[in-house]
Amino acid sequence: MVGEDVIAADEAGDVVARLKDRMIEDALPLWSTTGWDAVSGGFIDRLHRNGTADSAAPRRVFVQARQIYCYAKAAQMGWYPEGRAIALKGLEHMLARAKSPDGKPGYVHHLTPEGTVLDGRRDAYDHGFILLALATVYALDKDAQIRTEIDALLAFIDGHLRSPHGGVHESLPVSMPRRQNPHMHLFEAMIACFDATHDLSFQNRAGEFFALFLANLYDKQKRVLGEYFEEDWSRIEPVSVEPGHQAEWVWLLKGFERITGCPTGQRRGELLETALRYRDAVTGCVVDEGDAAGNVRRDTRRLWPQAEMAKARIAQAESGEVGAADEARAALVRLERHYLSHPVRGGWYDHLDRDGKSLVDTIPASSFYHVLCAVTEAEQVLG
Repeated sequence: MVGEDVIAADEAGDVVARLKDRMIEDALPLWSTTGWDAVSGGFIDRLHRNGTADSAAPRRVFVQARQIYCYAKAAQMGWYPEGRAIALKGLEHMLARAKSPDGKPGYVHHLTPEGTVLDGRRDAYDHGFILLALATVYALDKDAQIRTEIDALLAFIDGHLRSPHGGVHESLPVSMPRRQNPHMHLFEAMIACFDATHDLSFQNRAGEFFALFLANLYDKQKRVLGEYFEEDWSRIEPVSVEPGHQAEWVWLLKGFERITGCPTGQRRGELLETALRYRDAVTGCVVDEGDAAGNVRRDTRRLWPQAEMAKARIAQAESGEVGAADEARAALVRLERHYLSHPVRGGWYDHLDRDGKSLVDTIPASSFYHVLCAVTEAEQVLG
């Protein structure tokens, strides 16, 4: 019997072109029309499974930032010229509603559909994506006002979020446990800020997160990335391993190597090798969570780890690793086959059980960032 994971050469050969068309023809139009609130402003957080807007869903601020990134990136790639105006419209709404609405510095966590504050905490993960959005918009026009917003956000991070133990607090008010995830996305944002500005200070800022990765986040002996930590960066046992994050760091380390010249090949190879231990035998997709010994803890499968596996393979292909380009295309086919085959054009299945059945009825906007980033990377590296 032929396994479901068998991927035909012709299916893989033109997958990048197919996914690019899917972004341009389906996803970008969907999320800028149905996915935009024409009454109150801002991006819709999710769609119903039939493709209509869930207008009553609260608005997560990091999702606003991710959607701004998507449209600015699409404009930057020349895929979607109207993306610039959409990104700027989204940014204007986010600055007006989420930045200091209570008179305190930083951006709030959640908004109501009407644009009022639902959760006023300052979340580090959110701020990583807001910085990424600002950097991507700045790269379009080099607008001085956007650079001012970048600098103001950096001042907030430096003055309010930094922890005396290294890295940043999870949120304000300070909460536990500490997570690697906000640090990973702040690392990503610093790389993006350097690419947009060529300001060497962002190399140094990215270097701080790279040093934190080596010293605290990554276990060199077990070759696993920790997820949860105490205030002093001691690991919380049993260690949770998310193969999607392992893959995401592969791509980010390649980006850090590109902007600094610092070699990261050894750690990238280790991270990817570990991530591959947690694959589903039938589909080849990675599962949501394992333990440090290589055992599967949760055999459900989110969309985003599959996109990050594709990006990891693309990063290795860019480094010249033999066979990585073919593996990248195969990962993109799995993403297309299992997650993007939604009846709503431009939509996706976000979370599947072990049998491939959808676990959520909605189509979350948050997944767009992962998919679009994977496809833009694929076009730039794989062609």
